[in-house]
Amino acid sequence: MTLVIAFIGKNGAVMAGDLREITFDGEKPDMEKLEKELYSGTIVTDEELTKKAEEFGVKIMVTDCKSKVSERNGILVGEVSSVEGSAVKKRRLYASAGNYAIAELRDSELTMTSQGKGSNFIAFGNEFTKQIANKCFTDNWTKKSKLQDAVKILMLCMETAARETASVSKQFVIMQTASNVDVLKVVEKDRKNCIKC
Repeated sequence: MTLVIAFIGKNGAVMAGDLREITFDGEKPDMEKLEKELYSGTIVTDEELTKKAEEFGVKIMVTDCKSKVSERNGILVGEVSSVEGSAVKKRRLYASAGNYAIAELRDSELTMTSQGKGSNFIAFGNEFTKQIANKCFTDNWTKKSKLQDAVKILMLCMETAARETASVSKQFVIMQTASNVDVLKVVEKDRKNCIKC
């Protein structure tokens, strides 16, 4: 799990996501130790990640080409994945101006876990990356801030996270929409079709 962040405002929504995907191969206890260090912020650079993986006897494959943010019919969709045992769990965030929904995808079944209206900042990732993003946003967002400020702040959040942990790529995708389409329509369509399960 890496980082997808979004700002939902009354005049639009902005979403950013990194491109990193890391796969682990080795003994389960060793992989868990490596993941714990990586997701706690102990491992900062790619070089440190490679060295730690060797120490733990875990093979890793790091790619920076998995886009986690897309746009469909005026709605921004962000998705992060995590592996629990042999099952892959995905969390999706749907956002447009003034409304958002969060859903989980497990065993080809999409379940909405929350929804909301109005302004909000949401971060998907491990605890360390979420803390970085939340602090970065609260330190830079003011009552006078507008949607274009949110774009700059989300970019700053992504850059800061990439500097502080090897779990986030330096490259990222950022998208915005002014559409106020009801996100529940896309959630329902995904639930019926289970798109990209």
